[in-house]
Amino acid sequence: MGTIVTPGNTHDSHILEPLVEQVIERVGKPEAVAADATYTTPVITSYLFNKEITPALPIHVLVQKKDSFANMTMFTMNTSIVIFNPSGETLKYSTTNKEGYREYKSPKQICATCSFLSRCTESKDYQKVVTRHIWQAYVEEADHLRHHQDVKPIYAKRNETIERVFADAKEKHGMRWTTLRGLKKLSMQAMLTFAAINLKKMATWTWKGPKMA
Repeated sequence: MGTIVTPGNTHDSHILEPLVEQVIERVGKPEAVAADATYTTPVITSYLFNKEITPALPIHVLVQKKDSFANMTMFTMNTSIVIFNPSGETLKYSTTNKEGYREYKSPKQICATCSFLSRCTESKDYQKVVTRHIWQAYVEEADHLRHHQDVKPIYAKRNETIERVFADAKEKHGMRWTTLRGLKKLSMQAMLTFAAINLKKMATWTWKGPKMA
């Protein structure tokens, strides 16, 4: 229903919004969008909710190394978005950076003597900074929805459909690599490839086997 070819240094998540807009223009607005964890970002979840499209997205789990410092799981937050560290001290709001993240900073004078300091930060001024995106609530709502009985089957279909398409495109239609150069030529190859895959699907849906005698 839609495809966009980009340079290799373009992150996948930057393409979801224009791709959905392309599908809306050609086919109509989808009821839901299923994608992998790469797309579970504040910007994407905000876009989908504002478009009244249900996100079927897995949570983006950050792998924490054994010797790493305290992450957000060690901090608690109330409904007013006030953050508390493991010892119960409040991290006060400081500023919102240009990436859209609110910065919450711990009190230096208290953290200097805190027993959690070595597990929390290496900061030379004894201050822990925790960030939270201004649209983080959309990510949390998407995480809540992924457990819903109506959303779980949507994401489950992704492995049966789009992952199979990717595999066929690479193994049977030459999409693992290309001899062409330039976005225009590669876009043409991608469109022809997916058109062929769509035709194969249509043929499968309409094919009828021989009737039993």
